[in-house]
Amino acid sequence: MTRVHVVTSIMCIVAGLLVMGCSTMPGKTAARGNSRDERSPAIAGWPLLPMPRQMEVTRTFRNRGVCENGFGPVDAVIDPLRVPHPQGYELTIAARRGGRSPLVSIVAHDEAGAFYASQTLKQIAEQARVKGCVPACRIVDWPDFPDRGVMLDVARCKVPEMKTLYELVDLFASWKYNQLQLYTEHTFAYRNHPAVWQDASPMTPQQIQDLDAYCRARYIQLVPNQNSFAHMRRWLMLPEYAALAETAGGGDLCPTDPKSIELLRDMYASLLPNFSSSMANVGCDETFSIGKGRSKDAVAARGAGRVYLEFLLQIHGIVAAHGRRMQFWADIINNNPELIPELPKDVIAMEWGYDKGHPYPEHTKRFHDNNVAFYVVPGTSSWNSLLGRTDNALANLREAAENGRNNGARGYLVTDWGDGGHWQFLPVSFLPFAHGAAVSWCHDANHNADPAALADAYAFRDSAGVMGRLAFDLGNAHQLSGITPGNSTVYYMFLQRYFSRPLDNSGLDTLNPENLDKTAARVDELIARIDGAKMDRADADLIKAEFRMNAAMARFACRLGAARLRAGACLTAELPKDLRAQLAAELEPLIPEFRQLWLARNRSGGLKESAGTLENILAELKK
Repeated sequence: MTRVHVVTSIMCIVAGLLVMGCSTMPGKTAARGNSRDERSPAIAGWPLLPMPRQMEVTRTFRNRGVCENGFGPVDAVIDPLRVPHPQGYELTIAARRGGRSPLVSIVAHDEAGAFYASQTLKQIAEQARVKGCVPACRIVDWPDFPDRGVMLDVARCKVPEMKTLYELVDLFASWKYNQLQLYTEHTFAYRNHPAVWQDASPMTPQQIQDLDAYCRARYIQLVPNQNSFAHMRRWLMLPEYAALAETAGGGDLCPTDPKSIELLRDMYASLLPNFSSSMANVGCDETFSIGKGRSKDAVAARGAGRVYLEFLLQIHGIVAAHGRRMQFWADIINNNPELIPELPKDVIAMEWGYDKGHPYPEHTKRFHDNNVAFYVVPGTSSWNSLLGRTDNALANLREAAENGRNNGARGYLVTDWGDGGHWQFLPVSFLPFAHGAAVSWCHDANHNADPAALADAYAFRDSAGVMGRLAFDLGNAHQLSGITPGNSTVYYMFLQRYFSRPLDNSGLDTLNPENLDKTAARVDELIARIDGAKMDRADADLIKAEFRMNAAMARFACRLGAARLRAGACLTAELPKDLRAQLAAELEPLIPEFRQLWLARNRSGGLKESAGTLENILAELKK
């Protein structure tokens, strides 16, 4: 029988994190944490993130030592025969006579399982400190998906500071995520291509190596993610790369130009050695211009899908030569399902979709039936939103988890994109990050959990129980406008997509301006509650300021939209001069504050572009 004691490094994790990890846990929040949970009241009284697959609480007991200092050193054992599921663990807490430290045992399938048991035990210790009692319990747990991760968009303007990334890694590890991807277009410091990244505050090779090591110590795999076909505008806009474009001025590489592959080969030779991961995400989504330019003849002869696949296979050869397993976005291959059987057997298709009702059932079954490994890839719904799209995010996250599990997905990746200048601040994504962690670990045990309460407890750490519900409700305020555009909100529609365009046939032209007034009033009502939050976080004041800023931007969008509609759905430039002056006076003080808040977590590269959109709006209003 294979039964070995955990190596010293894991023992330090189990002992050290638990003894020192008992910061204030919100009792009020914990009490309501699984208010919609369908399981026994005893289990619902100990809400965890994620909730374990099986948890039996027989009774509670008082132990002053645990309630004040957490659990002491724990005997953790690796026994894959007793715990057959990879990353799985069994955790038992039992009372002992005389007030002695409780008997705590961990049996895990592997080191990762022991680490996840320690995260569960840490959360129990935090609640014990508030409740004044300890649960006598037995937990049997393992994940639905072997790979569970978050993808941060560091290409669209925002490159986080290293401190921000380290804090996120700690947070994600505590929720049992085990993969992190940084989506890159031009924000890695490629040694042979400084012109591309020189103004972008890129991630350097040393920073990637440091972050990779930090992730590994917390059982997180840092996976390289570099788009390699479309979304290459930052490269192709420069004279030295423009000749590689499919169309003049476009953002897609020409798939039939051998020099496109030469460029990618050089890029990956610089990028991949900085990562210890065995995988690499090469992107290759949204190749809308294929066949419309230099590859026109090849597409006419062989078809767009075939030309796409031929280029994808060349990229596969590059990353395979580096010993990496290729991930790629699956939208284009889904448009050409007859080509799926021709995919290399070692690829991982990334089945992404970000709106409620995405065809996960059909698409995941397609990959399953063709024996192609795949991830399901939902999103936070925070981008293009300012304040989130809560109902859509939660439905999208749950649907991805359920269908991915049912059809044998290898992984689950929560994406947090930065379209439109990355205007949303990081904490807007905390609630969907947390819910994604829960349902990707075990859908059945977590899909009915209260996401607002769990965000209060484990993301915002708000003992007043304000922030989770505030984030939840702010993310739904946009619905009062009467329009819920896919992958966006009415705020972004007025501030970006249709700011300088006519509203005809946009859906915005039929809105009742009174609904925008109601939306703005709802945002004001909700954000006023933020003063009551009591977050046990060093960045509590920053979080409040970030939410206030995004709320102010949403309010301004509603006022701008209502003004245009009341003026006959006119262009912004056609608004009466006095009204434009009023709107300008509302927007102008927001811009310097936006810049200041940006720099609190992120590097300066990209800020000029992002804030520049706001400055363009201001200039138009001041004409």
